[in-house]
Amino acid sequence: MTKTSDRYLPLIGVAGLILFWYVGYWVKIVDPVLLPPPHAAAMALWKGMAGGNLYSDFLVTVYRTLAAISIAAVIAIPLGILLGANERLYRSVEFVIDFFRSTPASAMFPLFLVIFGVGDRTKIFVAAFGAMLVILFNVAYGVMNARKTRILAAKIMGASNWRIMKDVVLMESLPQTFVGLRNGISLALVIVVVAEMFIGSVNGIGNRVFTAQQMFEMPDMYAAIFAAGALGYGMNIVFLMIEKSYVHWSGK
Repeated sequence: MTKTSDRYLPLIGVAGLILFWYVGYWVKIVDPVLLPPPHAAAMALWKGMAGGNLYSDFLVTVYRTLAAISIAAVIAIPLGILLGANERLYRSVEFVIDFFRSTPASAMFPLFLVIFGVGDRTKIFVAAFGAMLVILFNVAYGVMNARKTRILAAKIMGASNWRIMKDVVLMESLPQTFVGLRNGISLALVIVVVAEMFIGSVNGIGNRVFTAQQMFEMPDMYAAIFAAGALGYGMNIVFLMIEKSYVHWSGK
């Protein structure tokens, strides 16, 4: 198969999903009211994004997610570098990091509600908290596992500790840092959408999904779900493009 044809391989999965959906609708696997045909959901998505309420909710969720990942990155990247550069220090706090990283973010909602109240700050900060731990772990891991041969070569050539950290260790850790950022933004989006469903929200994609489900407006519900999926996929693609531009030497 040629490289040109390989570009269209993902469309096979999309076509299969749509076909499966239509078959499920035709044979009535579930009540057609609960599972509308794909074209109904697509039409609701088009209308909602073309100046409808879904578009404004989409923008609100984008803002909250970007705010959360920005806060997480500003805190987690320097802290991850610090912990990664001192393995003994990292080991001393490893349990705390892993404990909260393994704790479901939804379990933290009551704590953040008590601290920040109902509003944007709670949704943003709880998402930032979850993303921060993922980024922190990956940055620290990347710094600790920088290639020893390159560090040794830099020392032999007389590089100072600062130059080794800046030009060797940090550059070596960049691939792992981007892995953390991509995982972090995906997690931040999930937390924001869930928070929009259950933490007194009046806007956002999560609120749109929940409201449409409560009102049995199923095409609108599926449209909001697809919008959330497209947002997550798009953010991941953007980070991959940035990574390929700035970390093109990864693995070489």
